[in-house]
Amino acid sequence: MTARHEEVHAELARVVREHAGRLTACLVRVLGDFAAAEDVVQDAIEIALQRWPADGIPDHPDAWLLTTARRRGVDVLRRQKLYRDKLAQLTWPVPAEPDDRLKLVFTCCHPALPRTAQIALTLRTVCGLTTAQIAAAFLVPEATVGQRITRAKRKITEAGIPYRIPAGNDLPDRLGQVLAVIYLLFNEGYLSSAGDRPYARDLADDAEWLAAQLAWLMPKQPEALGLLALIRLHQARTGARFDPSGGLILLPDQDRTRWDRDAITEATRLIERAAAHRSPGPYQLQAAIVACHAEAPAWADTDWPQIAVLYDMLLALAPSPVHRLHRAIALHHHPGRRGGPGNALADLDALPPADRKALQHYPLYHATRAELLRATGRPDAARAADQQALALTSNPAQQALLHQRLSWD
Repeated sequence: MTARHEEVHAELARVVREHAGRLTACLVRVLGDFAAAEDVVQDAIEIALQRWPADGIPDHPDAWLLTTARRRGVDVLRRQKLYRDKLAQLTWPVPAEPDDRLKLVFTCCHPALPRTAQIALTLRTVCGLTTAQIAAAFLVPEATVGQRITRAKRKITEAGIPYRIPAGNDLPDRLGQVLAVIYLLFNEGYLSSAGDRPYARDLADDAEWLAAQLAWLMPKQPEALGLLALIRLHQARTGARFDPSGGLILLPDQDRTRWDRDAITEATRLIERAAAHRSPGPYQLQAAIVACHAEAPAWADTDWPQIAVLYDMLLALAPSPVHRLHRAIALHHHPGRRGGPGNALADLDALPPADRKALQHYPLYHATRAELLRATGRPDAARAADQQALALTSNPAQQALLHQRLSWD
């Protein structure tokens, strides 16, 4: 690929990340056809890939993409009834409704679609990730992701899945899926699993925007408030998470003066609003755990007893291998409750076989075991665990940290 093509690809990727979800949402509203709207956007992207290397990147690439998509939309409308009425709506700029992208997320997360398809379709349609990027993030073949997306779009069209935010009795089940997808999107941005950047800020910001829209539209849903608080607490530490070379700085070593205290205060208020509903949930509890860290002036001041209680509550509501792993890490730092590295390592090794099997592909599991093994005087086993973690991560910041650890042995 020439330097010119690389420049085009980089700029187009930026435009798609920032505008594809909004554009698709607007076209779904106008065309009334999810698959057609998504196809129109993809057609516009492919045309850009063909023309921009020769013609040059437009002065306003987002407007160019919108205009091209509009023309493709006109072609679609010519084959539909009520052509004139709909065409009148297809003018730019399209007046986007505040919750257009959120409606699109709910459409992508309809329970009639398999969970894997929900996630892939949301990341592709709302967030502008390519099929290749999604495949790399989830370690599955690109063709598999493509098939999931194609089948999901066909299902939406054939089943007449409505483009709207559900109400009434349908909301709780649908809300849970949407929260899960937004959280997954944030995690992928917060510590990217694909590409050469440790932190995909655009994805993290997209997730925060979607969570904020959800909390604004559903202010009485405590888990929506909890997820927004959780994301904002993590975002508040962004400035202290990486060193100048892009290396990962772990929580105990971060410069807390670089944390966004206003964002932490705002997130804490969201937790309090959620708690007033007296309906605790996993996102609220995770947010409360992160708040314990965020409110501590220094690592030594962390309220480990409170964190241990919150993890116990979290496991009672949402037992999972990852939550058990994090609880073991917390107990490692809580001497008053079977603390210390030896007991923490014993807790990890005592996890149910199904949990240990599930964690075998999770880099943090092996990195945590390495830390505990090193602290209990078993450097050879620690080195092997770090090497396992290194083999499982493609994040450059995590890789740099693990290489540093291995160099110490």
